[in-house]
Amino acid sequence: MRDLELLVPAGSLEVLKVAVIYGADAVYIGGEMFSLREKAQNFSKEEMAEGIAFAHEHGVKVYVTANIFAHNEDLKEAVDYFKELEELKPDAVLISDPGLFMLAKENCPSVQIHISTQANNTNYEIFRFWKNLGATRVVTARELSLKEIKEIREHIPEDMEIESFIHGAMCISYSGRCLLSNYFTGRDANHGACTHPCRWKYSVVEEKRPGEYLPVYENERGTYIFNSKDLCMIEHLPDMIDAGIDSFKIEGRMKTALYVATVARTYRKAIDDYLKDPALYEKNMPWYLDRFPIVPIVSLLPDFSTENLPRRPRFTITIPTRLDLPILEQF
Repeated sequence: MRDLELLVPAGSLEVLKVAVIYGADAVYIGGEMFSLREKAQNFSKEEMAEGIAFAHEHGVKVYVTANIFAHNEDLKEAVDYFKELEELKPDAVLISDPGLFMLAKENCPSVQIHISTQANNTNYEIFRFWKNLGATRVVTARELSLKEIKEIREHIPEDMEIESFIHGAMCISYSGRCLLSNYFTGRDANHGACTHPCRWKYSVVEEKRPGEYLPVYENERGTYIFNSKDLCMIEHLPDMIDAGIDSFKIEGRMKTALYVATVARTYRKAIDDYLKDPALYEKNMPWYLDRFPIVPIVSLLPDFSTENLPRRPRFTITIPTRLDLPILEQF
């Protein structure tokens, strides 16, 4: 079995420390530019330095996101930014734009480069391409099935790492490259300013009946217009391990410290239980699921993409946990 990493988001220095305390093996953060989460608090240079130091003191890695699709006007600042990262020494920088990839190689050569899901990484030749350019890890496209991920693992070098989402919000657009926010509000999702119009309430109007709004209903299979719910793979850790995934990624750099603590602690316990004894993992499944209220789901098929696997309602995701409980409390 490959070494498993639990990768947890942090939108602020406070949340980074919570993620580390509650069991993250690695934390991913964003600086004040280029990080696709414009509305998150994000990290100043000083906060990033403090966060990296704190994480490293606890044996936790830090990855910095720089995964926008850059325009010409972004490039000069990008050079300066990557030079700062070379000084700060995070464990990796996460990139999707090939131009920024080359700038990162030139200006922060001691920092590993991971390829973001935004780069539409859907087949093993893409993984080989990025490996040949110097990337050490690629995040799978959210559209991939576990069967496809396993096939990628079989066709790439053994030392190349695969990262996949295990929990959190899912974008309705292909690998998150959405234009709805730009169209409706002028705020560019590919520059980190998404207003999440996929989560607004919509009705259908027939053009000859203005003002007559036909509601859009949702059943256990989702809506038939915009189906954007949250991914939860807590019941499918064995399938993800079998697929050869190295890093289990939780989405949520806009989330609160409470959310991060709850989700990180739950997945930490689930992973550790499974590694100790798969029977213990199965026994404790009701405890894990109690942390994530569930809605009816379609059954798991081997060729289903992770976008069609269990999802949870976005606004009923967390249950408070007491901070005085041991992180790895046994049940």
